[in-house]
Amino acid sequence: MQKILEGIRSFQSNIVSQQEELYRELSKGQHPPVLLITCSDSRICPTTLTQSQLGELFVLRTAGNIVPAYGAAQGGGEAATVEYAVGVLKVQDVIVCGHSHCGAMKGLLSPETLEQYPSVKAYLSHAEATRRIIEDHYGEVTDPAERLRLAIEQNVLVQMHHLRTHPQVAAAMRTGNLRLHGWMYAIENGSITAFQEQDNRFVSLLDAYPSTELQVA
Repeated sequence: MQKILEGIRSFQSNIVSQQEELYRELSKGQHPPVLLITCSDSRICPTTLTQSQLGELFVLRTAGNIVPAYGAAQGGGEAATVEYAVGVLKVQDVIVCGHSHCGAMKGLLSPETLEQYPSVKAYLSHAEATRRIIEDHYGEVTDPAERLRLAIEQNVLVQMHHLRTHPQVAAAMRTGNLRLHGWMYAIENGSITAFQEQDNRFVSLLDAYPSTELQVA
């Protein structure tokens, strides 16, 4: 806790004081173009990962980057966040970003480990389709690390499907005002792959996006 308090003092004296105009401007409102949905894992920092500035990302973080299908979790914060981002802030892109070594997906594949954590187990029911896909289509894969990788990738796609059930998302996509993206972030080396629908697989960002849209130093 001491480190957190020292960090706040440093932020106020070294950051805010030197960017007073920026913070005054941000106090007038926000206009982020992107909603990034990722895991609550402490090893992920969305603004560091994307090198975004304040006001450029609207972020939703949940265990296993899960977004329940519309109506599946009445009054849930996920639905409210998605609705506000798309309906009010008019974000143009929504990214669902899974990550390697995801504890939520490990639990999903080994439900017996969750008996002492009923809330976690209940929440992971919103990723039940992911578990079924792995069991039904990748049963021959026995290597734990490979099964986990597949589960993480498939879960990104399942959560993207859930997003499409939300009215604001469906309406914005129908008019071409919103795009969905599925990413997978590797903690161990910082690499990111993106789901490419035409090939039905995850590929590097350079292959997933035209060079005119993505410039890499």
